Amino acid sequence: MESIHPTPGPIEFRCDDPNLTPAAGLVTMRELDRVLGIISTIDEKVGSLYRPGARHTPYSAGEVVMAVVESQLSGGDFLCDIDARRADGAGAELRAVAHPPASTTVGYLARRFEDKQLAALEASNAALVTRAFEILPGAERSRLVSLRPSIDLDPTDVEVYGKKKRGMAFNYAGQRCGRPHPAVWAEGGSVLAADLGSGTDDPRPQAPSLIARAIAALPGGLGRPIVRGDSGYFDSGVAMAALCCGADFAIAAKRNPAVWRAIKAIEPGSWAEAKDMEGAQVALCDYRPAGWPELTRAVVRRVRVDVAEIRADPRSRRRRTIDPDELAAVRRGVADHAYAYVVILTSLDWDPAEIEAWFRLRAQVEERLKDSKLGMALGHLPSGYPATNALWMWAAFLALNFSATLSALARATGSEPTGAEPSADEPTEAEPTEAEGTEAGGSEAEPTEEDDDQHQRAPWRPRRRPDRAHGKRLRREIIMVPARVAHHARRLVVHLHPSQEGGPMLAAYASLVRLPSFAPT
Repeated sequence: MESIHPTPGPIEFRCDDPNLTPAAGLVTMRELDRVLGIISTIDEKVGSLYRPGARHTPYSAGEVVMAVVESQLSGGDFLCDIDARRADGAGAELRAVAHPPASTTVGYLARRFEDKQLAALEASNAALVTRAFEILPGAERSRLVSLRPSIDLDPTDVEVYGKKKRGMAFNYAGQRCGRPHPAVWAEGGSVLAADLGSGTDDPRPQAPSLIARAIAALPGGLGRPIVRGDSGYFDSGVAMAALCCGADFAIAAKRNPAVWRAIKAIEPGSWAEAKDMEGAQVALCDYRPAGWPELTRAVVRRVRVDVAEIRADPRSRRRRTIDPDELAAVRRGVADHAYAYVVILTSLDWDPAEIEAWFRLRAQVEERLKDSKLGMALGHLPSGYPATNALWMWAAFLALNFSATLSALARATGSEPTGAEPSADEPTEAEPTEAEGTEAGGSEAEPTEEDDDQHQRAPWRPRRRPDRAHGKRLRREIIMVPARVAHHARRLVVHLHPSQEGGPMLAAYASLVRLPSFAPT
């Protein structure tokens, strides 16, 4: 039988240009490493990965961590994706780790990050957060200094598959998962401290230590911190830990009979309109659980809910926010509406409406956690070894912090990675709860007398948040920029598409090259 050969098509493909790289934007990470001293800082604090009797490795702790960070920033979701960066010979001169280790080597070396090394890695992150703050453009740094830092606590579950993954457990939803537990500086967009537990770990016992480490990791020169948490942190020990570390607290209360009695005792004339939330009202109530600090105040928000908005499903989250007596009246047809309530226990002495509006900004931590999963690679934990999974978690959080720094530097030269349009991933005002909320909207405007008065009452200034690029967009516009790498007159020349001229990648790089190299003290 005669063989049939395909007819040549109109397009001819040639795989003959080894000078092409898909990730020329990693040059920004090379420059960021030069400015911040990322690899050298991790090496200094973590120390050698050598173990007596183990085979020799030419890679340091900082190079292993940075190889994983660069892989995640360029879209790597698994350990094996490090091999794609390793195979990219054209981009070697543009990366912080020119010749990354093989994925099997990374998995082998990651198991040497025991508790002591992981604690040192967290200390390295704290030093890098401070240095990143110091190199921010003046306007951005001034903005952060003018705000009291909010430290958001919020664990997130990462589902895994396979019974051989140690340190995992089934959560309340029946998912086998690990549970990263970060403390996030909301205004700076940076993770300050983190623990990795299982799906059954209660975040409250870990919280006091996490709060102390997070506050210690904040850059100097900022105001008094505020620890913010949802009802999963409803515990007097968490509130006392915040006060003992020199911070205030704001924690959503769990709804119990004592809470409902206190809400019913609020005088009808005490309710005031909430800020930037249509149909919501705010008041103070006389409620302080036993064992909580004496200065604790209880701020209540209520939102009218019509009958048509109340779902019949008893598992509905909104139903749990409604007073059982009001819900019963609606079900009997006696009332045509009820109220959904949120109670915030806090040591802040601001106006109640200011406290409630600021507490709603807790949605920022949800965005950062989502970005660590969708923009970085915390959507799964890749190994059966807890140490490897902890290193993977920290690589994702380091990548998240570096992405915030690159976004700020790209904006410094007038190129904004995120643009002015709202992202589909951003929180909305659809159904705010104690675990979700809205961010202050509106555009940037010149300060007014009203703004100044507000700043005196509650120095958090509810303005438009920074145009911080989401992880996927940052990857597309800054990191995964294809280029042809060449050498000419003893210089490295990177050929980009004309559309990159004036773009975010070149803007971030231009900001970095003007900064001096990191000099150890």
